[in-house]
Amino acid sequence: MNLRPPLPPFSLESALRKVQAAEDAWNTRDPERVALAYTEDTEWRNRSEFLRGREQVVGFLRRKWAREHDYRLRKELWAAAGNRIAVRFEYEFHDDSGQWWRAYGNENWEFDADGLMQRRFASINDLRITESERRLLWPRPAP
Repeated sequence: MNLRPPLPPFSLESALRKVQAAEDAWNTRDPERVALAYTEDTEWRNRSEFLRGREQVVGFLRRKWAREHDYRLRKELWAAAGNRIAVRFEYEFHDDSGQWWRAYGNENWEFDADGLMQRRFASINDLRITESERRLLWPRPAP
């Protein structure tokens, strides 16, 4: 079995743990590690790109992080019910030319009984920023 706790149905506490685990994993920028949180036949929509299965997810993440340098992400729980979680997020990175970007978006997640994400639908908008406008600096500042 490939259990990925916390498992659905999600409480507020378990949904918060699931969101934090996702943020932590994505901030490693390790495509293989990140992909282990998804079912073998996971379905994704990321902007206008549609992916199916872990292999496509790994390829997507490799391409993403090859061009998004110094990537930093924050996720925030928006809602949770049953086996679904909605999050809002923002991330920052710079491209090969040194231009900094902040991306904002929402994701809808659906999990199987083992706690693996079977569906991820992301809507994302990009904003050009200057380096001095960055706010996702690490280590994360205390609230």
